[in-house]
Amino acid sequence: MNGNFFRVSLIIFLLGTAILFCNAEEKKIKIALAGDSTVESFKKEHIAGWGQVIGKYFKDSVSIENFALSGRSTKTFQEKGDWQKLMLSKPDYIFVQFGHNDSHAKTRPEATDAATDYKDNLRKFADDAKLAGAKMIFVTSVQRRFFNKDGTKLVDNLFPYANAMKEVAMEKGLPCIDLHTSSGKLFMELGNEKSAFMSCKPGDRSHFSKEGADRIARLIVEDLRKTDSELKNYLK
Repeated sequence: MNGNFFRVSLIIFLLGTAILFCNAEEKKIKIALAGDSTVESFKKEHIAGWGQVIGKYFKDSVSIENFALSGRSTKTFQEKGDWQKLMLSKPDYIFVQFGHNDSHAKTRPEATDAATDYKDNLRKFADDAKLAGAKMIFVTSVQRRFFNKDGTKLVDNLFPYANAMKEVAMEKGLPCIDLHTSSGKLFMELGNEKSAFMSCKPGDRSHFSKEGADRIARLIVEDLRKTDSELKNYLK
């Protein structure tokens, strides 16, 4: 009698626990994005950054706030107060992707050197995030869709910046999504003509159409699944 009562009580307890577990709301988290125009959210229909489309690959418990802006580099993102605004939003996770504008001519105010101040700026982002209790994820620069004359390889001046980011990520023990490599591989697989749909307009080799931005976002999601970041558990 007592044994049967114990077994029934245990079954009821386990069922109740399972129901509570299933009904429990998943923790809501916020992701903030820092970057340039390749990440930015645009209002115009013909152009998009991956930051405005990546949200559809996350569960409803995730909100994304995109602070990326055209022309920004690791230097000007701080100088113009964008990094400070991002930190005030108190995100749980921060994605950082720069390099395009950092690689501009050294006479330009947004330019940085891959081996020196670019790395220092990334270190500051990482240190600030850690101090605020946010988890940083670096994303290396998406490649420009520039092919050489015979279309057999990409013309790449962003490699030093992508490599510098990977080095800082290793130094700081942070996840790093190597979008530079995966986007380059995608462009090469498609080729010059078949990858043209990814550009926001003919002749633009840096900025994306909505379909192009979505393809880039999917590359990021695929690589995020391979990291040890807990954030991958919030992907659909």
